[in-house]
Parts: sequence; structure tokens; C-alpha cells
Amino acid sequence: MKKVTILALHLGYDGIAKCIVHLANTLCSKYSVEIVCSYKLYDKPSFPVDERVTIKYLIETRLPVLLQEYNTLLKQRKFIKLNKRINEEYITKNKTKKLFKDTYAGVSIYNKRAKTMKDYIKWCDSDIIISTKDIFHKWLSEYGSKDSLKIGWEHEHYHGNMKYVRKFISFTKNLDYLVVVSKSLRDFYSDKLKKYKCECLYIPNALDKVLKTGSKLTNKRLICTSNLSYEKGHFDLLRVFKKISEDYDWKLDIIGDGVLKPKLKEFVKDNNIHNVRFYGFRDRDFVIESLRDSSIYLMCSFTESFGITLIEAMNEGLPCIAFDSAEGAREIIENGYNGYLISDRDISKYVEKVEELINDEKLRKKLGENAKKTASRYDIKYVSKEWLTLLDKVV
Repeated sequence: MKKVTILALHLGYDGIAKCIVHLANTLCSKYSVEIVCSYKLYDKPSFPVDERVTIKYLIETRLPVLLQEYNTLLKQRKFIKLNKRINEEYITKNKTKKLFKDTYAGVSIYNKRAKTMKDYIKWCDSDIIISTKDIFHKWLSEYGSKDSLKIGWEHEHYHGNMKYVRKFISFTKNLDYLVVVSKSLRDFYSDKLKKYKCECLYIPNALDKVLKTGSKLTNKRLICTSNLSYEKGHFDLLRVFKKISEDYDWKLDIIGDGVLKPKLKEFVKDNNIHNVRFYGFRDRDFVIESLRDSSIYLMCSFTESFGITLIEAMNEGLPCIAFDSAEGAREIIENGYNGYLISDRDISKYVEKVEELINDEKLRKKLGENAKKTASRYDIKYVSKEWLTLLDKVV
């Protein structure tokens, strides 16, 4: 049996980790599959992993979840927000010693991450190696065996940053394939990579099961499912719901966990917003049940390369609303067909569309029916065939 290695940062709560697990669970029926993670965030993976899949952690020390956010803000050059978060979590709480301790741990793990992953790639004898992060693409290009098929699987969007694009091309040009999760990214990177050996392919993320039934869209519930981090735009979500709650007796359920949870709860309290419930991270069955008990799905992300939560909501027949700054949402939501896209992060316009769906049950159900049709395009049985076709062809 041929062996596939998937290189991952971690198996926490985010969308990329979920997609990695989906792929591993799909491929293990035909290949020997291992997921190699840089480090642990939690005692076990956040999503169910097939028992045939092997999981290896290169660093057993668990990384403090808060440090991920700092790393993200640092990477995005959001130094003001970074300083604010450090002040909130450490300085104002007189935890200076803990700040130094956590910073040292973060730097130490960051350095170990590079060494351990490079070493693993050098000695990896798998037939196929799939990297899931830009820096891993680079290391796979440099250190991967010439006998292994090398695939970069990219979930991030370049957001108009051409400096990032130039760096990204240098990381991926020597891979065999680059798999991206949106058509626009495929068209963009195919053009950039055409003079190199790396072929760019589009394979979307997938639903593990397309459902025949879904929500009745009659409950007065709005819902959002995502990790609680800055790029997901939950403060704007709460600003939207504050206006909604002033005129309508609807509830907002937020399912997901992350370092922003205390600040979001504080925002709700300070702004006297009623009928908001934070559930934290919940298992798949709870999420499905909650989506089915809801009537409209709200996304306020600043950026999304794909938007797996949108198709999960559409799978339950929910019309979806998102800001069009989330690039992935633009490929999934068809304005007026299965939901609405809001330009310029216009909160008033967002509120207007939510109210339109609240007031018109017939419209909700029409868009919900179309949402289910959209979701069916992402059935795992179709998407997995694309992955298996690619691997079988090259192997």
C-alpha cells in the first residue's frame, strides 16, 4: 500500500485542521496515511480521525493557544492590536513574569518547529507528501525526497499582497502540484507558475455528508460557527445583532472557541446586547443540531479563502449572509439566490438584509432550497474522487 504523509501545524479547532482530517479520512481507504503535526494544542484532535490514520506530533509540548493569536497578529503586522492584547492579558493583570515565560515558550517552540519539521521532511520516505502551510511548502521543496510526489495544499488567500505572492511562488515553484481551494486562486497562481514545473489545480473543500433534510427555517434563531479570532469579525457580528435585537425577538448563537471569547462576552455586557449565547467548541452532532434549529447563517469574517462553514450551513438549508471581504464567500454565496453578499463591510446594509429575511419566511425558504443545491456540489464523494484521481494518476 502506498504511503501518504500530510504535514500540518496542529489539529486544533480551525477550518484547515478540519479539512486535513477530512482528507486523511478519505485517503485512508486506499493509502497508508499519516498526519504529522508540528505541535499539540489539545489532548486530542478537535475532529474525529479514522482509526486507520496515524498521527505524529513532532513537539509534544502544548503551545499556549493565546500565542497563536500573537503570531497571527505579528505576521499581519498588526502591532497596535498586538500591543493591546499583551496589555489586556498580561500587563494590566500584573502577569509580567508569565508574559516572559510564555514568550520564551513560544519562541522556543517556533524554533523547534522549523528544525523538527525540516528533519522529518528530509527523512520522510512516503510516496506522496502533502504540505498544508506556506513555510512547509518551502521546506518540502528544499528537503523533500526526489522520489516523493510533492504537493502543496493552499488554504490561504493572498489578499492583494503581491510581496506575499512573490514569496509564495518562490516556495512552491519546485513542487509537483499546488492544490488550491478556490477557482480564482487557481487562475491566479496558474498564471504565476506557468513557467515552472509546478501545476496548479483546483479541488474545493468538502462536506463529509450531503443531507436530504434540513432546517424548517421557522425558529427565531441566527447562528455563526467559527473559531473566535480577530479575522472572523465577531465584533461586527455583535454590532449587527445589537441593531437586530432592538426590533426583533430573535436569538444569536455563536458556536466556537478561542482567545477572544472573554472580550466578546465583555462587549455583549458593555453594550447591553440581549439573547446572545456563546456555546464554545462543540462536537459535530451539536453543531448540526444547532444549524437545523436555526433560520439564517451569519458570517462576518474579514477574510476566508474558502468558507467551509458556509457550505455546512447551506447543507442544512440555511440562507447565508457574509461580507464580500471574505474572498471564499464570493465563490459560494450567489447574491439573491442562496444568500447575500454585503459590500464595503457596510453594517447597515447587512442589518437590512437580515431583517429582510426575518420578515419574509417565504423568501427564507426559497433561498434555503437554493442553498441546499449549492451544498450538494461539495459532496465528499465527488471531491474525494478528484483527490484520488490526482494521486492515482501520478502514483
